[in-house]
Amino acid sequence: MNAPSKNTNKKAELLSKTVEHVAIDQYDARPVIDAMRKMSFTSRDTARAADIWSMSLEDKDCSTWLTLAGSTSAAGCMHIYRDMVKYGMIDVIVATGASIVDMDFFEALGFRHYQAQGGVDDRDLRDLYIDRIYDTYIDEEELQNCDGTIYDLCNALEPRPYSSREFIHEMGKWLAAGNAKKPGSLVQTAYEEGVPIFCPAFTDSSAGFGLVKHQVERMKEGKPYLTIDSVADFRELTDIKIKAGTTGLFMVGGGVPKNFAQDTVVCAEILGHEAEMHKYAVQITVADVRDGACSSSTLKEACSWGKVDVTWEQMVFAEATTVVPLIASNAWHQGSWKTREKRRWAKLFEAK
Repeated sequence: MNAPSKNTNKKAELLSKTVEHVAIDQYDARPVIDAMRKMSFTSRDTARAADIWSMSLEDKDCSTWLTLAGSTSAAGCMHIYRDMVKYGMIDVIVATGASIVDMDFFEALGFRHYQAQGGVDDRDLRDLYIDRIYDTYIDEEELQNCDGTIYDLCNALEPRPYSSREFIHEMGKWLAAGNAKKPGSLVQTAYEEGVPIFCPAFTDSSAGFGLVKHQVERMKEGKPYLTIDSVADFRELTDIKIKAGTTGLFMVGGGVPKNFAQDTVVCAEILGHEAEMHKYAVQITVADVRDGACSSSTLKEACSWGKVDVTWEQMVFAEATTVVPLIASNAWHQGSWKTREKRRWAKLFEAK
């Protein structure tokens, strides 16, 4: 699709204020967390979550995993997640496809997210090819460019099954080869640091459009095509859990990434291994637990499934962009990451 030529001035006006991402070394949140520790309600929960995550980083035997759901990367937390990888605070990422492709890879291509203006009719936004995430805008034309880039990458790769981890590795490799318009994306940094990224619902993103177009055109031509193997995702992440032993989860939102990461304990047991439950776990969510949904199931509930130990777990019922920057900055300034071994779990798959 091509956006209409009319109202180009209006579109430029709406897409004039970019979202600026915070970074964990820009400010010291330790005094805030220290104060919250003496408060109550969500403040005290946030401080305890910060303490638990710091404990997981100080534990030399612990491999820390980040799970991402929702749109916090578009909302200004993108560089926080990148810095967690850069400074060796995270060993594995499990995320939604949108977080990795529509947001991070999208900005690596040189595009931006924009702060939305109030009072604009969504039908007018559609006419202007502007997509809205709550109070954030994305240029649909640029997003389709991202779709096309994924399509081109598919065509350049060997036509066979790939885990999402393997495909995202290729995305990072492509960016690192000089194709990134914006350096230091999460996808590229994870590739360079040997941190695997898994997207168990990978096609529920901008990548899905490029993959479908690739397959349809290859089928028309009678040629083999690339596929994404979600079973391989589960097997590979379980391999990491088995090798890692002690693990800690830092979960932003819920959804598939949260459950996927937790399920590796059960999968390892089914494969005959004595896997530890995740020893440390923090989840930041606004989901309501009363409907029994997996996204909002508490970490104590996960213990009944054999997934998470309840000794060091904390639910924080807060909108993630308000507390993630505080918890991350607190841990960075405490400095335990400086002596922490980078696991580089991607090496497990180099010979495969």
